[in-house]
Amino acid sequence: MSTPEQKTRKAKVRTAIFPVAGLGTRFLPATKATPKELLPVLDRPLLQFAIDEAREAGVERIIFVSHPSKTAIERYVHADPELCATLRAKGKDDIADSLDAAALDPDQDQVFFVMQPEPLGLGHAVLCAVDHVLPGPVAVILPDDLIMGEKGCLSEMLDAYETAAPGHMVATMAVKRDEVHAYGVLVPEGEAEGRLLPASGMVEKPDPDEAPSLQAVVGRYVLDGSIFDDLRGLPPGRGGEIQLTDAIAKGAERVGLCGFRFSGTRFDCGSKVGMLRATLAYAHLHSEYDAVLQEQRPVLALAAE
Repeated sequence: MSTPEQKTRKAKVRTAIFPVAGLGTRFLPATKATPKELLPVLDRPLLQFAIDEAREAGVERIIFVSHPSKTAIERYVHADPELCATLRAKGKDDIADSLDAAALDPDQDQVFFVMQPEPLGLGHAVLCAVDHVLPGPVAVILPDDLIMGEKGCLSEMLDAYETAAPGHMVATMAVKRDEVHAYGVLVPEGEAEGRLLPASGMVEKPDPDEAPSLQAVVGRYVLDGSIFDDLRGLPPGRGGEIQLTDAIAKGAERVGLCGFRFSGTRFDCGSKVGMLRATLAYAHLHSEYDAVLQEQRPVLALAAE
């Protein structure tokens, strides 16, 4: 673990890596032409939630690790002056303004795209970004994990990371024992300190009877810059892929590790059920959908009988 002196010198997190190379097979045929990250939660693409979360946290550089077939992501995140000019010519300034606000401007924002042609694992995806990361620790955001809350999950983590001893911090949530096989799971060590859970390592998708805890790791990571050294030369792990979990566990004894229990609600938007839950939750936040939600209650109640 880091010393108190090291706490005060912890470098700022300036880079966020977005692994977006997955082909979204669980959402076919919808993802045949549209990347899963651009599927809408009502009128807001899933990816936009993640971009806004990184911006809120003050990240300077975003690196998208994508796939050659997903050129629509690059088109989406960049500004489209021609489209906005057409909208303004039609008097739709409000829509053009919202598009401009959502876009990442290559002249003002530090945005990079790198390719991961083969699905070699999350660890491999993170390593693909190494040539473009700024010095110091890095954040990793999985857009499939939508976390709704008053404050962005990454912002909460970075606030805690500034004074936390460990070099690696992972977002965690409690799950049922029969669900741990779908997650990386924290190996606790010692007592919790507020939202922080000291840990000695992580186990990728353990059998329920062998899980070291019920604290599942979800798609937000703040990682010491040494993660790239630990990923290099790492042998394939579970599923024959380069697992980020394995690299974090490898460095845990050296730089320290803790879980972070975020305040928001997490939705697994890599699944249809999770996407539906996220859409309904997001609709409840906007009064213009109240009438529709009210109309559906009798239908849902009848279906549940």
